Amino acid sequence: MTPVRDGAAVRVFPPAIPLAVILLGVVLNKLLPLNIGIAIPAPARYWLGGAIAVAAVVGLGAWSVILMHKDGQSANPWKPTLRIINKGPFRITRNPMYLQMVIVCIGVAIALLNGWILLLTPIGAWLLHVLAILPEEAYLTEKFGDEYRAFQKRTRRWL
Repeated sequence: MTPVRDGAAVRVFPPAIPLAVILLGVVLNKLLPLNIGIAIPAPARYWLGGAIAVAAVVGLGAWSVILMHKDGQSANPWKPTLRIINKGPFRITRNPMYLQMVIVCIGVAIALLNGWILLLTPIGAWLLHVLAILPEEAYLTEKFGDEYRAFQKRTRRWL
């Protein structure tokens, strides 16, 4: 008898998507600079972009991972989900770690004053949606049924 897979069928390492967005944005900006019409002086844009990225990592990413580990669960999407977590950032968004990745792209784009990263960020969000979020939601719906559907009704996917 074949064992039942207990984990989401996520088809990509999720952090690779925002990393690819940032790297591709940097390369495109070198090859074909994109003037976004905003001139924020270097120290201010580094502070602003850095603050946005750090706030996302700490306020959404790290907090989510800590809550998952305290609950005895892994943040790895391929590992089994034992329970639905609905506290902390999970009260506001069903996907705080993916939202964090998108916000980090925006913070890096501001810090580097890189319009390509800003333009590519929605594509990265869409790829996260298709390749990670939808498979996770299918898995969680199958595993938790009405409990997860109720969570979906009261908690938005992104914001």
